[in-house]
Amino acid sequence: MIEEELARCVIGWYPGATGVTAAVKLSGGASQETWSFDIVHAGGTHGAILRRSPQGYGAAPTRAAGLDAEARLMQLAHDAGLPSPKVMHVLKPEDNLGTGFIMQRIEGETIARKILRDEQFAKARPILARQLGKVSAGIHSLPRDQLPRLREMSATKEIAEMGREYRGFNWPRPVFELALRWLAEHDPGPSKEVTLVHGDFRHGNLIIGPDGVRAVLDWELAHFGDPMEDLGWICVNSWRFGEIDKPVGGFGSREELFAGYEEGGRKVDPVRVNFWEVMGTLRWGVMCCGMMQRFRLGPDHSMERAMIGRRASETEIDLLRLLAPRGG
Repeated sequence: MIEEELARCVIGWYPGATGVTAAVKLSGGASQETWSFDIVHAGGTHGAILRRSPQGYGAAPTRAAGLDAEARLMQLAHDAGLPSPKVMHVLKPEDNLGTGFIMQRIEGETIARKILRDEQFAKARPILARQLGKVSAGIHSLPRDQLPRLREMSATKEIAEMGREYRGFNWPRPVFELALRWLAEHDPGPSKEVTLVHGDFRHGNLIIGPDGVRAVLDWELAHFGDPMEDLGWICVNSWRFGEIDKPVGGFGSREELFAGYEEGGRKVDPVRVNFWEVMGTLRWGVMCCGMMQRFRLGPDHSMERAMIGRRASETEIDLLRLLAPRGG
C-alpha cells in the first residue's frame, strides 16, 4: 500500500508526524507518478504531493531534466520568492519509494477551461498575463551557478531536432515543411544571454487561484537557452483554448506579458518571442503527430492519444496564420 510506504518515509523526516492518509494518484505515465496525500500530525494534517518514478523504471526521456534536478529547481524558485511549492523531502534509496521528491501541496486550479470560464477566477484573469511575465523574469534571473546540470538548447539545435523528429514519422505535412523552412530562414542565432528556461510554461503547469498565480509546476523540460522561448511558448494558440484574441493563455495580451517581464527587471525581444511562438506551434504539432503514431502503431491505443493526435491539423491552421504576411 502506498500509504504504508509513505507513512514509513514521512515519519522518518517530518517531526511529529504519525502517518499519512487520503493518498490519491493524480496522474501517471510511462515512468512517473504524482500522488496527493495528507501528513497526519498532532497539530493537524498537512497537504503534500509525491512526484516519483517508481523503483524498476528506466531512465527518463532525453529531454527530461530528471526528478532530482526538478526538486532543486523548485526549491531554488521557492527560496527566491517565486510561486513554487516548498520541497519537503528528496527521496533516498532507503525510503523504498523510487526516485523523486515530496513537496507542499498548493491549493488552486490547473484546468484551463475552469480558469478561463469560471466566475471564481474573474478577478484573476485580467492580471494573469502581467503576473506571469514577472514570474518568468524571476525564473530567468535565477543564478546559473546555483542551478543543477541541465542540457543547453539553441534555436538552431531546436530546428534540427524538430526536423529529425518530424521526418522520422514518415508522414509528410506540407505546412510543417513550410514552417521548418521559415524557422531556418528566420533563425535569430545564439541568444545574447543564456538563462534557465522552464521549457513548458503554460496552462496545466500553473496553479491559479482567485488571487492569480500560486505556483509553477512540472520543471521536467527545464534547460539552458534563450529566455524568450518561455514567452513564445505561452503565446501558442493551442494554450488559448478558444480565446484566440487573448494570446497569453486565453486571458491576456502580449503587451501585458511583456510589461510584467520588464517589471521583473528584464528586457523583451519581440522578434525572438515571435520566432519561438512559431517554433512552439510547430513543436506542439509534431508532438501531436507523435501521439497519433503511438495510437496507430502502438504501444498505446488509447482514445486520449488519438484525440490529441488529431489536433495536429489545428496547429497547421495556426502556422498558416502566423506565417501569413501580417502574422497571427
